[in-house]
Amino acid sequence: MIQLLPDNVANQIAAGEVIQRPSSAVKELLENAVDAKSSLIQLIIKDAGRTLIQVIDDGTGMNKDDAEMCFLRHATSKIAKAEDLFKISSKGFRGEALSSIAAVSHVELKTRTTKEDIGLKIIIEGSEIKSTEPVATKKGTSFSMKNLFYNIPARRNFLKSNAVETKHIIDEFQRIALAHPEIHFSMHNNGHVVFDLPISNRRQRIVNLMGKKFNERLVPIEEKTTISNISGFVVKPEFSKRTRGEQFLFVNNRFIKNSSINYAINQAFKDLISKDQFPSYFIYLEVPTESIDINIHPTKTEIKFDDERAIYTIVQSCIKNSLGKYNVSPTLDFEQETSFNVPPISDATKVYEPKIKVDPYYNPFKTNENKKNIEENIHFLRDNFQNEFDKIENNNELEQGDLNLEESAENNLSNSISCFQYKSRYIVTSKKTGLLLIDIFRAHQQIHFETLIDNYENKKTSSQKLIFPEQITLSEGDHVICMEIINELTDLGVDISDFGNNTIVLNGLPTGMELKDPKGFIESCIEDIKNENNQFEKPFQSLAWNISKGYALSRLKKLNNQEMTHLMDCLFSCKSPSINAHGHYIISEISEDEIFQKFN
Repeated sequence: MIQLLPDNVANQIAAGEVIQRPSSAVKELLENAVDAKSSLIQLIIKDAGRTLIQVIDDGTGMNKDDAEMCFLRHATSKIAKAEDLFKISSKGFRGEALSSIAAVSHVELKTRTTKEDIGLKIIIEGSEIKSTEPVATKKGTSFSMKNLFYNIPARRNFLKSNAVETKHIIDEFQRIALAHPEIHFSMHNNGHVVFDLPISNRRQRIVNLMGKKFNERLVPIEEKTTISNISGFVVKPEFSKRTRGEQFLFVNNRFIKNSSINYAINQAFKDLISKDQFPSYFIYLEVPTESIDINIHPTKTEIKFDDERAIYTIVQSCIKNSLGKYNVSPTLDFEQETSFNVPPISDATKVYEPKIKVDPYYNPFKTNENKKNIEENIHFLRDNFQNEFDKIENNNELEQGDLNLEESAENNLSNSISCFQYKSRYIVTSKKTGLLLIDIFRAHQQIHFETLIDNYENKKTSSQKLIFPEQITLSEGDHVICMEIINELTDLGVDISDFGNNTIVLNGLPTGMELKDPKGFIESCIEDIKNENNQFEKPFQSLAWNISKGYALSRLKKLNNQEMTHLMDCLFSCKSPSINAHGHYIISEISEDEIFQKFN
């Protein structure tokens, strides 16, 4: 019953852990190029890596034996014994990457060492070597992988849109480029230059990647201790974003994710940014290799510290000190207010208890002014609440006449049903079996969302021009995504044009939509496209959801009875009036029994 799996099947299974998407292959190939002591590394992709991923370096290259051996599982030059796992300084070490890539794509390898005049060319398809022959090539290695997941169509079908996959590739490229400013990196996407990053220092590398405006936003941090050395930059609080896109943490020049350290950084910014914002940072930690374990995850982005609490404290303290040093964090004003100065009292001076005059016959209700105020309050109560009381009484009489309000709601609510607004967010209305609570924000969003989807599919969306168009500067990666989804945005009524230098111009919005934060809206659209848990299968649905959110926010206000009734009519005309596209309740019911229980 038990059999050994064929090598090609075993390699495909292993590839599922290491090569999850095109960006996974990009990461492994770039790391190999860095480990080869390269000074120039080029990344070339087509169709978000589906058609081609190519990495060219000028590193040490490989001889014939090494070139053929590198495609075998667990073949590596980085470690030789188990003890080496605790003193790893290279990027890769498992020996799984190339065998995994070869198992799920068509591979062409060209490589040559300095000592050899002629290089070697190897072609592999699905782990099977098709040809090996000499070739004239430059020193270093050129690794091309084509038709990713050609032999695993199910995995290929699970890939996201080109915009999302390209963004993931750019993320991996940026992480490695930020960790190694001593290497010249370049990236080409579908024939266009995305990045060209010459050798530089860390600050210049950040500016070259993120844009010239970043130079003035960076606050340097530095701290040397016996446990770790910390350096890098945090971004000034006023430039914090509503997304986590610009958070880079490196340990020994390896990009990692660590919730504890991320929390320490957030705590350092706690009183400087709002709760819905995230700080941006580029932080580099140097620790002894024996004090961390990086062999706990196939992608090597998670590590374990020997003393994580100490690292947490050092990082938080370092950032706070830097923010204070560069006058970024709020400071106490120790300039004493002169009006509070009290002259000193001599020892001979007697101090008496202050006296307060009280009129025991004073009655505030006898004054004309107070009488006027009371009368005004009575009129206000009568004018604002009597109508509601009358409606509720009339409604009770109707219920006694066996009016089925539940059926009335299902057939669109009529003006005869009483309702009122609670805290500008909810509509409360009655039905025969209890009360209905309607979330006004979610109702507006669902109505507009379904309208946008219907208009998009039927090519009926309209747009209104802005009086003052908004210029918005994005990161390189976000700009790439924005250009990928520009057609969907246009078809939904968002008029955007490319201004160059990673800047876009917002010219118009869908009819009826108002925006207080255009940049935040665009960033939110891009972030939802990047987010794989956004509940939507197609990009235009995610964009429509974001647009409807902005529409709903602009309509959270005091509603009169007619407006509330109209909103309920529109809601009950939706395809999904009770639960929105994210699975959240729009309508909640409080039964008559629940109400009675509150009083028992």
